[in-house]
Amino acid sequence: MTIEFRVLGPLEVIDDDRVVVLSAAKPRALLAILLIGDQPISTDRLIADLWGARPPATALKTLQTYVSQLRKVLGEQAIVTRPAGYQVRLERDSLDVHRFERLLIEAREAEPAVAGDRLRKALALWRGPALVDFAFAPWAQNEMLRLEELRLGALQDRVEADLQIGRGAELIAELEALVAEYPLREGLRGQLMLALYRSGRQADALAAYRAARVALVEQLGIEPGPELRRLERAILDQDPQLDTRPLDPPVAATGRPSPRLAVRSTSFVGREKQLREIRELLGQADVRLLTLTGPAGTGKTRLAFEATNGNGRSHDTVLVELAPIVDPGLVAPTIASTLGLNETSRSLATEALVLHLRDRRALLVLDNFEQVLSAAPMLV
Repeated sequence: MTIEFRVLGPLEVIDDDRVVVLSAAKPRALLAILLIGDQPISTDRLIADLWGARPPATALKTLQTYVSQLRKVLGEQAIVTRPAGYQVRLERDSLDVHRFERLLIEAREAEPAVAGDRLRKALALWRGPALVDFAFAPWAQNEMLRLEELRLGALQDRVEADLQIGRGAELIAELEALVAEYPLREGLRGQLMLALYRSGRQADALAAYRAARVALVEQLGIEPGPELRRLERAILDQDPQLDTRPLDPPVAATGRPSPRLAVRSTSFVGREKQLREIRELLGQADVRLLTLTGPAGTGKTRLAFEATNGNGRSHDTVLVELAPIVDPGLVAPTIASTLGLNETSRSLATEALVLHLRDRRALLVLDNFEQVLSAAPMLV
């Protein structure tokens, strides 16, 4: 029987319905790093993750001992040695993260009733915060944030599916609890407003909007976004469309619209020659990749924005912010997540991007790519 690995909660290994005991902290951490890496990981990186900036002189030998210990517990073929390092051998769906992401993909392509069922199954895989055993480990932070964002997106999508099949009244108590837990997520606020309105509680729906506005102004100093304001106006007008479908425009599978380049509040003066050259290059059919280089602080991001914003384009321009990541392996998952794709595991994100983009005209602006340059071959 295939060994089952679980990281959506405390780390668990299940072999033939038996929990495999992994008591030592460092081997447990090593296994978790290999599981979330989803690709061969070099010994240098494993040593840095396990011991930090000042590993002991015996770190490499100790790492090899840990790998040997894990093989004795999990089987000799469970961890394989690759030219690039070590990798866990995973069968289909043997890792709960992969099952979770597969169910999200299935939900995206299904009718609301079926989508809701798939999303409930996906969310049921969670036994607590992802990688909770390693909550303070630097190597776990990016994956914890990614998975939590996927979980919240799946939760909002499940609520959306239930709203679409007329379960608004059943959702009110759940949405009120979610809004209390995540007060700054406008998507949840809008879903609560819609559920209240469809339950005949127009006044309460408007009160929910006012509460959302107070929270956003007090905590972030911003007004609600255009979708939430538009929903308030539709509720005031008792728009008939609210009774049959969500007012918000179609969103990506994570429950969030794909970010587009926003309108800047300040004017852009000068650099006309550079703007003209960039736009001419972007207009050429054989130009698939264009790189802007220069010292930090010279305005490359703003120049890219001005060159791609407007200008009569017939395709979408999407900003992918890479500043938060330093691991080249996270570039493809970050682009996929920005585009709203649920498949954001390292091993499958590139394939998902190819399938998503091959029949579309789109311009991706990858900001701060210089810190993950080794991911460049993936772009071509």
